[in-house]
Amino acid sequence: MTTPEFVLALREKVGAQSLWLPGCKAVVLRAADVAGPAARDAAGAGHREVLLVKRSDTGRWTLPAGIIEPGEEPAATAVRETLEETGVTCAPRRLAGVGTTHEVTYPNGDRARYLDVVMVMDYVGGEARVNDHENTAVGWYRLDALPELPELHARALDWALEETAEARFVVPAVRG
Repeated sequence: MTTPEFVLALREKVGAQSLWLPGCKAVVLRAADVAGPAARDAAGAGHREVLLVKRSDTGRWTLPAGIIEPGEEPAATAVRETLEETGVTCAPRRLAGVGTTHEVTYPNGDRARYLDVVMVMDYVGGEARVNDHENTAVGWYRLDALPELPELHARALDWALEETAEARFVVPAVRG
């Protein structure tokens, strides 16, 4: 994903000041046996895999994610970002949760915090591949054999794996 035009326009006015932006993480899940007999034999029946990308800027494995464009629905963002980053087509299943991120400082000095919308997505089709300059690797990982994930991506995956119709959120401390 390149930086959206609306963010570039904001940056012209505010420079590197911290922006509050809407973001979306896609937790794309599939049955391990979709990958073929070898994957099914290795994983066993009933195992699931999650789609991960290895970021070119940090070298860390994460979920596909990106900025929600003005007027775009979060589920549409999850579908778009997954396709742009991995070549995989997915369909939204449910909202897993909403939270916020810590402030992020980018290599150019720009700072941002994100409203973090987490969507659970079902795999539809396509071969996972590096599909943009943001990532150096893409892969399906069994849920019991994950690489280390950044804290907020691990939280997003945990929320997605809670098989409930209820969305999760961070409960604030109540001051009286």
